[in-house]
Amino acid sequence: MKNLLSIILVFMTIGCTQQQTFTYPETAKGDVVDNYHGTDVPDPYRWLEDDMSDETAAWVKAQNEVTFSYLETIPFRDALKKRMTEIWNYPRMGTPFKEGDLYFYGYNTGLQNQNIIYMKKSLEEEGEVFLDPNGFSEDGTVALAGLSFSNDHKYVAYGISKGGSDWREFFIKDVATGEDLNDHIEWIKNSGVSWYKNGFFYTRFDTPAKGDELKGENKNAKAYYHKMGTGQSEDMLVHKDDAHPERSFHMGVTEDENYIMLMAYESTSGNSLAFKKAGLDDSPFTWIDEGFEDDYSPIGNHKNMLYVLTNNEAPLYRLVGIDLDNPAKENWVDIIPEHELNVLESATLAGGKIIASFIKDAYNMAAVYQLDGNLLHEVSVPGIGSIGGFSGKMEDKTAFYSFTSFNYPTTTFKYNIEENISEVFYAPEVDFDAETYETKQVFYTSKDGTMVPMFIVHKKGLEPDGTNPTLLYGYGGFNISMTPSFSTTRAVWLEQGGVFAMANIRGGGEYGEGWHKEGTKLQKQNVFDDFIAAAEYLIDENYTSSKRLAIYGGSNGGLLIGAVINQRPELFAAAIPMVGVMDMLRFHKFTIGRYWAVDYGSSDDPEEFKYLLGYSPIHNISGDKDYPAVLITTGDHDDRVVPAHSFKYAATLQEKYTGNNPVMIRINTDAGHGAGKPTDMVIQEYTDVWSFIYKNIDYTPKF
Repeated sequence: MKNLLSIILVFMTIGCTQQQTFTYPETAKGDVVDNYHGTDVPDPYRWLEDDMSDETAAWVKAQNEVTFSYLETIPFRDALKKRMTEIWNYPRMGTPFKEGDLYFYGYNTGLQNQNIIYMKKSLEEEGEVFLDPNGFSEDGTVALAGLSFSNDHKYVAYGISKGGSDWREFFIKDVATGEDLNDHIEWIKNSGVSWYKNGFFYTRFDTPAKGDELKGENKNAKAYYHKMGTGQSEDMLVHKDDAHPERSFHMGVTEDENYIMLMAYESTSGNSLAFKKAGLDDSPFTWIDEGFEDDYSPIGNHKNMLYVLTNNEAPLYRLVGIDLDNPAKENWVDIIPEHELNVLESATLAGGKIIASFIKDAYNMAAVYQLDGNLLHEVSVPGIGSIGGFSGKMEDKTAFYSFTSFNYPTTTFKYNIEENISEVFYAPEVDFDAETYETKQVFYTSKDGTMVPMFIVHKKGLEPDGTNPTLLYGYGGFNISMTPSFSTTRAVWLEQGGVFAMANIRGGGEYGEGWHKEGTKLQKQNVFDDFIAAAEYLIDENYTSSKRLAIYGGSNGGLLIGAVINQRPELFAAAIPMVGVMDMLRFHKFTIGRYWAVDYGSSDDPEEFKYLLGYSPIHNISGDKDYPAVLITTGDHDDRVVPAHSFKYAATLQEKYTGNNPVMIRINTDAGHGAGKPTDMVIQEYTDVWSFIYKNIDYTPKF
């Protein structure tokens, strides 16, 4: 595109009734038009999909200059950051786990960019540093992205992620000496490592072409075996599927190293499952299920009995036992049958028992079973909240888990499996008076009459007078359940008299596979209707008004925000779509976006194309609508939801919107979809997001 760089730097001025002037970079328009099943759809900002071009880099720089110039004028921004930092600055510990005779856990003194991995020989003694990710890079943008200990506990494979990318590199550390070995594995995505004998299995993609590292489609996955002490080029290819290049694989080894599991994926829902006796020969796998209709998650084995969590013939999930000598479906045994009401979310084999976690009305409960499925007892937890996964192995007598809720900072518990006794192992001390806040759960009616749960959190004694600053969050996709958790960023919001609401809308997994499916493909509008109804409830019940209501969501939740402000812009004063999927016609053309078609559908299908076009955020922006203030956020290294979604959305919104509210984009550099983001970057981002919201709901926080 000729002279594009000079065109980008031309600015247009838009007047504002608040006597402000917003200057946006004028984004050059191309003449790209795609024809979908006979319908022409213009894509004038296609050039922004090239994230490596000088033109896109100049556009990013120009947009950030406008956005940060605006944010810097907000008078309370520095005080907000100071308070955010104060609350964030408290020591916290991750859930311990045992490897051999050693315990390992993550720990952060408060403001360290990345959590440090410590180890100790006994629970009573002080830990020592085992692996410090803060030394991976000077700016904290290289993060730890996985730990896997060898079965003899002599080695650990640790993964790193650079700049927030989903690409992983793995290195090997000698546990006894702490020294890194020469082994180095690259181009791993959506896979960890699984140890077997003197090496491990892993799945990788071919090295991408230069310039395509963060946006090219990831195809032709291959599973390898790496032998310790050798180079990656010498790794043994153990599985590929040339007939299905879009499939990906994961190979796992049972704890006793007797069986190898093979799972294949075509999307984010449903996988096939196969097994074979462990070994490095080319013996064939036996398929337990070759289809992709159901989910299968092996949790471990006891002798030849494989325990698998599945939604096969069980929308609320069940735990089945599969005799690997007789694996046909008619021989499966229900260990924990599908519950009448509650979703079986996870299960762990520990201490010769099964510890299972359930979701009941979007919060967790747990119970312990014998290996044959006989219920022993429930696990007592502090209240309505979320239980972190239990850590423990078959031979362990002790397990650890975490518990958290909106006004209950994440606390680690030590659990005696045999005696069913939980005791606090580590409770953080946070500069936040949790006792002065309350959480309630309400059920409201969506457009089609469906009852939807929502958590509402605020200070005790809050007056519902319609003036309270209110933040509404939602996700609604991919069978992911939104359950209560403590957040330091939300703590700042609550301190200022704000209301926080989280709607458990369809598309998630709060009520099993049926709840999920009701928010997918040609039923995706249910997700938006549920969220809109949540906003209407908060207004009707006088918690707030449209002038004081802000909404936010990330990834699929970013799509949610983009869609609902197109459909009901008058409901909201401010909207924050974060790393959102905004171009519903082209999402499947980047990295692993094709996996999302199981939830969204695809523009390749005529009927689904028509439906997608009807709500796609980019394609439904109208100059006739009075949009709320919008701050789009993304990262330039996001290779899950590529930043082109947000770039094109921002350019379209700035082009078509003629109202008085700011519509801006904030682009983090050396940042991805969110995982591994350094602490100082997170604090600054949420400082800017909350500042933007406060300013545009006409509310001045008091510090």
